[in-house]
Amino acid sequence: MILQRLATSIRKQDWFTVLIETMIVVFGVFIGIQLGNWNSEGANAKLGEEYVSLLARETQVNLAGTKSQAAYYDAVLDSVIRTDELLRQTDPDPRDLIVNAYRGTEVSYITPERATWDQSVSSGHLSLLPKDAVESGLSQFYAFDTAQDMYQLGLDSTYRVTARQIIPMHMQIAMRETCSDLRDDEGNILGFMDSCDFDADPAEIEAVALALRSDPAVAATLTYHYSMVVSAKLNLGGVATSLEDALARLGSPVTPEAAP
Repeated sequence: MILQRLATSIRKQDWFTVLIETMIVVFGVFIGIQLGNWNSEGANAKLGEEYVSLLARETQVNLAGTKSQAAYYDAVLDSVIRTDELLRQTDPDPRDLIVNAYRGTEVSYITPERATWDQSVSSGHLSLLPKDAVESGLSQFYAFDTAQDMYQLGLDSTYRVTARQIIPMHMQIAMRETCSDLRDDEGNILGFMDSCDFDADPAEIEAVALALRSDPAVAATLTYHYSMVVSAKLNLGGVATSLEDALARLGSPVTPEAAP
């Protein structure tokens, strides 16, 4: 309607009316654009809040998993150090040596939760997240899976191969059932079982312990394996710290499940 009036005014050369009606059209378009922008900004703000809430919960889960893995490698490190001590003794307890030599080869990996992060990236909504939270460690956490790297290094460890080649399979099975990993209902490793009572012939235990002590590759590869386990513990501890910082920047306190 207003465009028809504007056209009529132009034909009549009523320039004052043309000016007024042109300003009305321009103002209407401007208001329409602004309303669209305001609606878009409001929708983005709401979507950003949803992302932050979901990402905070996801980060809590990843923090708990990272701390659990760091604690696990701490227990593995204890066994590595204990194995070295026993190998240096002239008459070590054979069962103690076998148990720690085996536990020192253990590795752990918990697949991180990343659905919210991947969705925000793939949909182009990463900018809706707090920039300082993204840059404080989340981007690196999802770009580099430190836990998986440490897990693979552990699997490839020459010491792991050497020790497990010496310890008989039936003895490994017995230890895995009675004194190896303690798991929750979902299969996540919580740590080592407190006790380690497995059935085995005393003479065989003596023989396996002697084999571990007699093979120079065991002590030699254990030295490098120690460095790998220490790195796993320290690196995962650093990841946990960065996730705690990211949670703080997301405005979410660390939950009891993710606390040490």
